[in-house]
Amino acid sequence: MTLASVVRLLPSFERLQTHVVLLSGGEPLLNREWEAIAELLRANGLEIWLLTSGLSLLKHARRVSQLFHAITVSLDGTNRETYSAIRGLDAFDNVCAGIRAAADTGVPVSLRVTVQRANYRQLPEFVDLARQAGARQVSFLAVDVASPHAFGRSDGFAADLALMPDDLPVLANILCTMESDYADAFRSGFIAESPSKLRNIHQYFGAVCGIAAYPPVRCNAPEYSAVISAQGRVSPCFFIPGPAEAIWQDDLESVLNSDAMVALRQSIRTGARLECERCVCSLWREPGTRVANFPLERQENA
Repeated sequence: MTLASVVRLLPSFERLQTHVVLLSGGEPLLNREWEAIAELLRANGLEIWLLTSGLSLLKHARRVSQLFHAITVSLDGTNRETYSAIRGLDAFDNVCAGIRAAADTGVPVSLRVTVQRANYRQLPEFVDLARQAGARQVSFLAVDVASPHAFGRSDGFAADLALMPDDLPVLANILCTMESDYADAFRSGFIAESPSKLRNIHQYFGAVCGIAAYPPVRCNAPEYSAVISAQGRVSPCFFIPGPAEAIWQDDLESVLNSDAMVALRQSIRTGARLECERCVCSLWREPGTRVANFPLERQENA
């Protein structure tokens, strides 16, 4: 995404009464124009949220904290070995230092953990690490192995990321222990999900293993948000690709209200999309409520 393209988006943001813009990657801070893009969005009254792998956060922590209203760092392990095994590089210490540096500035920093077979035993340690690093919240999300289009995937992905049947009793015991040992973190919202929401992660992997139904999903995110790729492709959410013709050029509103996109949202609304039945990241907002999903908002989603 370029600064010039964001400039062209501003009139659409105003017409659509956009509240929040999320900049995500990979690592958005590798974009040479990230600072100018953030400055522009903020100067136009938008709240901006950074979703980052954290690889460049230490280098830019102070400026990031001045421009972004909230930061979410994706973290896959609680030690160098697990992080390196999942990410394929030895950057754990650097990422943790970046989290601490950003948190020390006072900007709200949250951690997002994608739960998979290589790290599910570390769930309690993630809570401890989040506290030690100065984060204000930690959230957990099952790795999506049911949707090949999630987060703009264009190549294959490893299905062996999912838990196996023998892992499920272990995860159940961990979640039960966490509900007791971290009761204060659940009550305060430091752990974003409720204990029942975390148990949905267990049920999801049980469904992947063919021994349970997928957890019920209640989501209306496509009604109030959209995803724009760096190439201009527009999708209703991170998990469902937009129509082939949904390419933004100048007017985002016309793309979002095209016949094809309206039909797609209708199919989502009526439960016709299989991706929704197996979604790991459902989000519901009551009509008329604030639509921002910044960290520190309690996520009580079905």
